[in-house]
Amino acid sequence: MAVIESIDVHKTYNPETIPVRAVDGISVSFDAGEFTAIVGPSGCGKTTFLNLIGGLEKPTQGKVLIDEKDISKLSIREMTDYRLHNIGFVFQAYNLIPVMSAYENVAFIMQLLKFTKKDIAERVEYLLRTMSVWDKRDERPNTLSGGQQQRVAVARALASKPKFILADEPTANLDSKSTGTLLDLMHHINETENTTIIFSTHDDRVMERARRLIQLDDGKIVKDEHKGA
Repeated sequence: MAVIESIDVHKTYNPETIPVRAVDGISVSFDAGEFTAIVGPSGCGKTTFLNLIGGLEKPTQGKVLIDEKDISKLSIREMTDYRLHNIGFVFQAYNLIPVMSAYENVAFIMQLLKFTKKDIAERVEYLLRTMSVWDKRDERPNTLSGGQQQRVAVARALASKPKFILADEPTANLDSKSTGTLLDLMHHINETENTTIIFSTHDDRVMERARRLIQLDDGKIVKDEHKGA
């Protein structure tokens, strides 16, 4: 059964002046536990579509259903609360809080959600060890390499055990070794916690590891391939 579904989703910017159809009628669904890459050239609509299914933007037309709930009908406060509990985001720019240590960055969302101190300590240690940055737990982001920062960012996204991870070009600033390590770790979490992970990317290294590739061009799906299917 689909856990995320878009139904004839459109996103048009500047509709009253010079319309830009970033997403142009996408209908697609995702099942629990997918490890999927949305691919295509810059400007094809993949980041916009990721933002739409993550509730960061609302469609101009169409519906986005998560667990059969139309998220476009949620208020800003309801959507913020839903994202906090259900969706983890990983961005190209890491977006770690600079004045916090790696440990504090990962713990922060759990503190917002009122997890117990014991649960926070256990979860943060598990994630930082899984992401191979436990030894960097007391360091601030500016002392970490790009790969280490991105692994902390993934740990933070996973902290509250969200159903979904939406990763927007997470390997864009990483070298081959860091990319391989990050993808190994995300694949491990995907398999052990059944976390649905959806990337937007034009990185061949991500495409090789994904079990499903959805190719966009001019805001439309032009190919949807399940590997090995």
